[in-house]
This record gives sequence, structure tokens and C-alpha cells, in this order.
Amino acid sequence: MVYFTGANNAADIAFKNQRMPTSGKPAYQLDINKLGVTVTSNFDEPAFNAIQTLFQLIRIDTNKQMQIPFAKIFDHARFDYRGMHLDVARHFFPVSFIKKYIDYLAAYKFNTFHWHLTDDQGWRIDIKKYPELTKTGAWRNGSIVGRYPGKGNDNKPYGGFYTEAEIKEVVQYAKERYINVIPEIEMPGHSSAAIAAYRWLSCFPEKPTEIPANMISHNSIDEQKNGRIKLVQETWGVFDDVFCAGKDSTFKFLEDVIDEVTELFPSKYFHLGADECPKTHWKICPACQKRMRDNNLKDEHELQSWFVQRIEKYLNSKGKTMIGWDEILEGGLAPKAVVMSWRGEAGGIEAAKQKHAVIMTPGNPVYFDHSQSKNEDSVTIGGYNPIEAVYDYEPIPKELNADEGKYILGAQANMWSEYLAYPSKVEYMLFPRIVALSEVLWSPKEKRDWKDFERRLPGVFERLDKEKINYSKAYYDLVATVLPTENYQGILFDLKSKNPNETIFVHGGDNVFPYTSPLVINKSQTINATLGDNKSQLWQKFVFNKATGKKINIITEPSKSYPGNGAFTLVDGIQNEKGLAKSSEFLGFSGTNLDATIDLGKNMDVSNITLHVLKMEGSWIYLPGQVEVTYIPYHDPAGISPDIPIEMVTATINPNEDLNKIEIKKEKLCRYIHLVAKNYGSIPAGKPGAGNPAWLFVDEIEVH
Repeated sequence: MVYFTGANNAADIAFKNQRMPTSGKPAYQLDINKLGVTVTSNFDEPAFNAIQTLFQLIRIDTNKQMQIPFAKIFDHARFDYRGMHLDVARHFFPVSFIKKYIDYLAAYKFNTFHWHLTDDQGWRIDIKKYPELTKTGAWRNGSIVGRYPGKGNDNKPYGGFYTEAEIKEVVQYAKERYINVIPEIEMPGHSSAAIAAYRWLSCFPEKPTEIPANMISHNSIDEQKNGRIKLVQETWGVFDDVFCAGKDSTFKFLEDVIDEVTELFPSKYFHLGADECPKTHWKICPACQKRMRDNNLKDEHELQSWFVQRIEKYLNSKGKTMIGWDEILEGGLAPKAVVMSWRGEAGGIEAAKQKHAVIMTPGNPVYFDHSQSKNEDSVTIGGYNPIEAVYDYEPIPKELNADEGKYILGAQANMWSEYLAYPSKVEYMLFPRIVALSEVLWSPKEKRDWKDFERRLPGVFERLDKEKINYSKAYYDLVATVLPTENYQGILFDLKSKNPNETIFVHGGDNVFPYTSPLVINKSQTINATLGDNKSQLWQKFVFNKATGKKINIITEPSKSYPGNGAFTLVDGIQNEKGLAKSSEFLGFSGTNLDATIDLGKNMDVSNITLHVLKMEGSWIYLPGQVEVTYIPYHDPAGISPDIPIEMVTATINPNEDLNKIEIKKEKLCRYIHLVAKNYGSIPAGKPGAGNPAWLFVDEIEVH
């Protein structure tokens, strides 16, 4: 053990530079013995990483002495690209926090910071030639309250931007920590903030910015009445007003912006977004349609590809390599582009097979704005990416052979900030998942072992506590399972902990008792359970009705992405209250119908059937087009029971209504209820995801 006791009795740290047996790949060797510490490396960067390893090995004993165990470590990174992203457009973070974020990346051996600087909700980088980008485009009049679609607008002006000097300061700070900073300037979509500053960038400069009535701020209403046509967006989502692809002035503007941005960022990479670009305006814009005719482009997807390839040529002329989200595959991939695969892995697989470099960043499991916990304790965008899933992620898909796998440069996690208004929330969403991803990107696949990582996690938490970093304790979450009873009379609520040595306590009124076996629940109530000394807490509300806990079958299986707890999800007594933040409470059907039959166990009087649904058109989730309920009585084969006719009731749903419940009222005596919720079908033109099959999300069927 090496001890560090102060300047008068300090252990030596020596650095050596020499070749490593890695064919030129950066590597280091760390030797810790009674004589001190020796770092041997073939470049300065691995020497820096060796020091990060050293810091992680340090422990403080009871006498407040620093200790480092004897060790001999030879190490190098598996992937050349190890990235973390941060969106500063939805919420702005000061330079002081950006530096802290970079420190976090450096501590866990990441080498790339992807800085998302512009979007519909704000333009965050000073461009000298176009001062209105920050004077106007960096500020919005308000923000929606709560999770989209929100509960109105807070009517508070919000914004901020980085000066040229601040950008240089951050880039230099990162460089000193061997981190490359990649700027992202969104185009051709997600461009509302730029258009608010210079409305001639739009296909239709005289068309007012569309913000839903329940989401727009008072100031924006007044400004539009007084003639300010274009506004910075105040809500989240995807918007039709995008850069006009038919005007040469659009490309002159973008080239001027690129000129200034590339001067500030020495990175060889330049990210231009190019995702989620609606074609609604392009389809009716005379200039865009002329551009298509002049260039023999068959549709607007090819127009987007033409747009991207034109920008790529300009970036290449500046010595830059373009990165784009996987939508750049649509209509033809730009020749030298790097694809960042976010919509799952399909885009990355396709690009690698085409021999294009790929960075993997699929929403599941490396979108760190998704919840780490099923027991959500703050508003997030939704989804569920626990630390276990992050650690289990393999960036090279099994669909690629060895040669194709070489095109996977690495991976990164994305931190979108719609619901991250403060630095402390960013930290909370980042840790401890960044530690798991660090090991995924650094360590050889065969050396990764979740059980060993799990053993080391308490030490990680201890270090985060000492550094006063705000982190999620979702790892300690109680795991709850809801099951039917053997006779379908109520439900079983089963609780488990990852730590079998910790006792689970159930709180009921003034009583607290240790949990020993699944709880039988047969009435509406809320269960409160805690782990040990309040290390984890779980609240679960149950709402009972005649269908709760009953036997249920479904004909069409839900999507593997949203399987819920199988068919029983629809009668488990848990009613979703947090939308996609609790996506595990839904069954999701992509383009298909819900077809379910509930067995009430005996003939019962029924007056009301309620189907709980979700509507989020920005996420492609639509109300069903129609709901059919068939009431089927039990017929006694002996003929003792009266013969009751089968009856069906159909309800057609107005897609424009904002519903989370669909009610069918009919008084009937029946045992079986057959419910079919028909999928909306194809998403209409002008809507996000137009042409794709709509999603149908259902979470509970109530029978009264």
C-alpha cells in the first residue's frame, strides 16, 4: 500500500514515455509499489488517463491518510470514440457548469464532448455576421409547464448564449483534458430559433409561428398581434417551419455560420443534426419544388439528401467531416458522412454495411434523459434506461461481421435537456450511468462482468458522496411485480431488493411490518414500502373495479418495445398517471389493434367500461379510431340460466379530442367482455412521423 501523508513524506510519481505493444494505439502502464507510482505511456493522453485511474484507486483511511493499493495495470481503450452529449438549447447552462461537465467526462476517460448548441427553443452561439441570432434567437418568451403537452406556459422569458471568448475558453479547457469538442448546428430542421431571428430563412416568411394555444406565452400572443411574425418555440417537439431548401440565401447564411463556427472549434468533426425535418412546407413551397425539378429529385426526402450533401461538400472544403443523425440515410447518404445512430441500431447497421463510419447512440439504453428508475421521482421525458441496461450495452451489433464492425467508431450517451432545467438535475441523470458507459467504451467486451461492476458500485457511490455530486440511487430501487391470484380474485404484489441482506418494510397507517411474502390486495389502496434505513422508497396506488385481477387474453401481442407486464397490464389495478415516464405501465401497438377478452368469473351487472389510453402525436401515439365492446353472457349448458343475447356497442373516436379515457356506457348482464380498440392507422401528412403506422398505447380497462 502506498501512503500519501503530505509534502514532507510524499510518495514519488514518475512519468516515462515509451512504445507500447498496441500497434500505435494509445496505452499506458501504471505501476504502484513501495517505491511510489510510475506511469509509462506512448502518448500524453494515455498518461492523463492513467492519472484518472490513480484517482479512482485512492482511499482515505481512518487517520485521514490517502492510500493506494499496490497494483500493476496495463490498459488502453477499446473504442476511439467515447462521447457524451449535452443539449444547451432547451435549457441553457453557464460556462462554469460546462467545465464541470467536461471534468466528469475526463474523470471517466471519455474523449468527446458533443455540444448541441442550436434548436427550436434557442440559439446559443454568438455569430458576429448575424447578431440577431443571439439578440432574438437566444430568447423565448416562456416555456411549457410540466411534461409535454404540459399544463400551460410559465410566461417567464428564458435564454442565454455563449460569446466567442467563452466558446474558446471551453474548447481550450477541454483540450487540456484531452477531450475533443464537437459543435452541433441544427439544419435543415429544428430551426425555429434561427427563423425567429431572420424570417427570410423560412419557406413562408409571412406565416406566423404556430404554437398551440394552451402552450403559448402571453408575451408571444401580444407580439404576434403587434406584427412580430416568427417566434422562438416555447414547447418541445418537432415543427414544420424549417430552413427553406429552395433559396440560395439559406445556404449563404449557413455557410457564413459554418465559417465562424469552424474557426472556434478545431475538431475535425462538425455535427449538423439533420434529423426530424418535416417536409410539410417543402411540399408546397414554390422555391423548394423548383429546386427539386432543377436537380431531378423525385421527392422531398431526396431534397433533404441534396441539402445535406451540399452542406457536406462545404464542410469538406473547410477540412471538416460531417456527422449527422441517422435520418441522413434517407434519400441517399452523403459520401463521407459519419452516421450517428439514434433510432435504435438499424441506421448504424445499414451505414456500416455501406462502409460508412458510425457512432452508436440508440435511445435505449443510452439516452440519459430517460428515467433511471421505474419509481420516477422527478419529471423526465419518459422511457426507462437503468444502469444495468447501460452496462449491458454492446456498441457493435451482432448483425455486423468482423469487417463491418470496424466501421463502429464507438458510442456516446445523449443528454437532452427538455426536463433538465438545472445543473443538479443533469448530474442526477448522468450519475452513476456514466460510470457504466465508461466501462462499456473502455474495457474489452470479454472483460466486462456485471456482478463485478455491481460489487464495485458502493465504492462509486462513496466517491460521489465525497465529491458532493448529485446522483441517482435508483440502483437500490425495490423491484415490484403485480400478478394475478390463483383464483383471479384480487392481485399479488411482490417486492424484491437487489440486496438480500436489507429488510423491506411495508407501511400501513401507523403500522410498519417487515415484508416476507407477496401481499394480497383486493381493494383500492396505496402501498408504501421502504428498503432498510430508507435507502429506497416505493409508493404504488391501486384502483380496483370489477375487472381488476381477472383473467384476460389478448389476440395480438404488443410491440417488444412496449410489452408492459403482458395482457395482465390491462387489469392490474395500476392506472398510469405519468405518461411515457412510466412506459412500463402501457401496452404499445404499432399499427395493430388491441383485441382483449376479460373473464369476470361469473355473470355480473355492468354499466360502464373505460379504456385508458395515451395521446402524444409528437411521439406518434394516437387515439384509437374506433372502440368495439361485445358483452357475452355465460350460458348454462343445462339450460337453467336464462338465455341472454350477446350485444356489441361501437364508439367512433374523434382524433382531435384530447382524451386519456374512452367510456362505453351500457347496462348489461355478462361474464365476458370482448374489447377491440382499432389502431388509428397511418399517420397523416403534416404530422410528425407522417406515413408511418401510428402507435396505440393502452394501460387499463375498467369495468363498473
